[in-house]
Amino acid sequence: MKWMSVQTPQGPRVGYIKDGALQPVNVSRMQEIVEGKAWSDAGNPIPLADVKPTLPFAPRNIICIGANYRDHCIETGLAIPEKPVVFAKFSNTLAADGDAITWPEGFTEKVDWEAELGVVIGQRAQGVSEVDALSHVFGYVAANDVSARDVQLGEAQWVRGKSLDGFCPLAPTVVTRDEVTDVQSLGIRCLVNGEAVQSSNTSEMIFSVAFLVAYLSRAITLEPGDLILTGTPAGVGLGLKPPRFLKRGDVVSVEIDGLGSVTNPVHGAVARG
Repeated sequence: MKWMSVQTPQGPRVGYIKDGALQPVNVSRMQEIVEGKAWSDAGNPIPLADVKPTLPFAPRNIICIGANYRDHCIETGLAIPEKPVVFAKFSNTLAADGDAITWPEGFTEKVDWEAELGVVIGQRAQGVSEVDALSHVFGYVAANDVSARDVQLGEAQWVRGKSLDGFCPLAPTVVTRDEVTDVQSLGIRCLVNGEAVQSSNTSEMIFSVAFLVAYLSRAITLEPGDLILTGTPAGVGLGLKPPRFLKRGDVVSVEIDGLGSVTNPVHGAVARG
């Protein structure tokens, strides 16, 4: 199923896509669906043209994996990791489809894109095996791990350069695990102003989704609604020759086959505070 949170003329609703329309259900938050709460249809389907997608859900944690595509490591000069590189983004980074990407004036001049597969946890995972790991996944979502490269790479930790307000746009649809036959064979792309700058496949991951869920769960209890961003392939602006970064007026999109896309205009540096 493809779940969405939307704004309608009657207020916010949660529902799933059915025959090209949104079928509302009797829960108020996507988190309840992720946690497995019983639900039923509530009202008539609403044409998708009559709804405004909002942030699909609000993750408790956003756990990120760096350097998880071999070609991305090569293009950016990073060593191929022997174990996952783990960092975090905070909830202030969350943004919906259509939200503008901005950053504080004078803070960064190298804002980059990263197309990523997001994994939404659906059942508590604590010390799970790789074999059982995917049974703890609710579904998947396309995401953009927007990054301030000069800040990220100028500090010992990546968190500050990755956690600016609005630096984690999520696609409107969360697609349940049962609809994805093989999560390790999904086409993944990023387009800037319509130009494909990243075009790869999740088969190129160094560490698979199942491995990552198991690996993380050994130390961190993963709860329903936690979001894991699984890394980005080659084609980021930092790796281009010459390097290229987002600027005011750009439009950036992340697409993943079968999951949908998230598109955001870039408004650039703004005064804050």
